[in-house]
Amino acid sequence: MAPDTPTYREVVEPSDRVLPKVHDLIRKTFPPYELVGRSEWRASLRERAAGLWSDSRWHLVIAEHKGAVIGVASGTYLGNVNVGVVGYLAVSPAARGFGVGPRLRARLRSLFREDAKEIAGETLDAVIGEVRRDNPWLRRLVRSDSVLALDFTYFQPRLRPSDRPVPLVLYYEGIAEVRQRLPTARIRPILYSLWRRIYRVPRPMAHGAFRRMLHDLDGRTSIGEIKLSDLPPPVKSPNQ
Repeated sequence: MAPDTPTYREVVEPSDRVLPKVHDLIRKTFPPYELVGRSEWRASLRERAAGLWSDSRWHLVIAEHKGAVIGVASGTYLGNVNVGVVGYLAVSPAARGFGVGPRLRARLRSLFREDAKEIAGETLDAVIGEVRRDNPWLRRLVRSDSVLALDFTYFQPRLRPSDRPVPLVLYYEGIAEVRQRLPTARIRPILYSLWRRIYRVPRPMAHGAFRRMLHDLDGRTSIGEIKLSDLPPPVKSPNQ
């Protein structure tokens, strides 16, 4: 890709013809067990168009260059816990190294800030997300002073009946306040909101993986950060 400037925009219409290209980039970047179907995206956009959203908003931001989708970031603002949740972040191989990923992340964060002000009437509290333990980006997170890669058992729920819950690391980027540790009383409602509202699991407590997360929090007043020495050797990964 030439180093000229891509264009960035938010996809807001369920009929937008760019959606297949966006989903194709996600499909090429993430493993099958982490993929949400394109129909789920269209359904979310239809809900937005119908004015059904209340205290949550889903966003899909893309970077385009000469007619091609070269980057995508998705995420949801949850007003009940005042956090923005990063879903997917992917950049095509040819576009890496030109700052596309950081710009997409910054635009998504700006949307979360606007959501918090409009919906909650407050400053955005935090941005959270999930990352694999062997992802090299996790090591950068651990070295950051503003991000906590939380040291407890976390699972992404299975997305299909044939899948298993995926063990990942949950990170917490404080916006209103930089934290060195996070109270477990703050983590519990976030976990429930992730499973119930992001992944639309009807009864999180009915799942062994969810109960295991809560069990790991039992008896702990706060959670600190994973140590670099506890992480596996990094492997080359396209996911950030």
